[in-house]
Amino acid sequence: MLRACFVVLLVISGLSTADAENQQLPIMKLSILDHVITIELADTTSARMIGLMYRHSLPENDGMLFVFPAPGIHCMWMEDTIIPLSVAFLDETGKIINLAEMAPETLTPHCPASAARYALEMNSGWFEEREIRAGDQVAGIPDMGGM
Repeated sequence: MLRACFVVLLVISGLSTADAENQQLPIMKLSILDHVITIELADTTSARMIGLMYRHSLPENDGMLFVFPAPGIHCMWMEDTIIPLSVAFLDETGKIINLAEMAPETLTPHCPASAARYALEMNSGWFEEREIRAGDQVAGIPDMGGM
């Protein structure tokens, strides 16, 4: 177990600002209620690990969709992420399970209330300002199969 933790720390410490800046992720449009957003698709282990780290800003209606290989309790945290974010945890159909606000550069885990297949990160307050809540549907989620 100790060896596994050490390997994970080595991998994480190897990620750099350059890795984050050079990340070229697929871009797509999603919609929630009557709001259209542009997201970067984080559908690989590497993309999910880097996420929105080291970014100084995020356009108002842009975000990142994290796609997990299978539904589960996939928690998010904000290590090396310098902008405050909101996260929506989604089930396999794109229905919002729950929302959380995440403070910059913290290791506090933010977890779904039940098994989530996706996590959608947007600027802090984005969901609340648009009255988007648990139970609302995100349209346009890609069918990732079993990845």
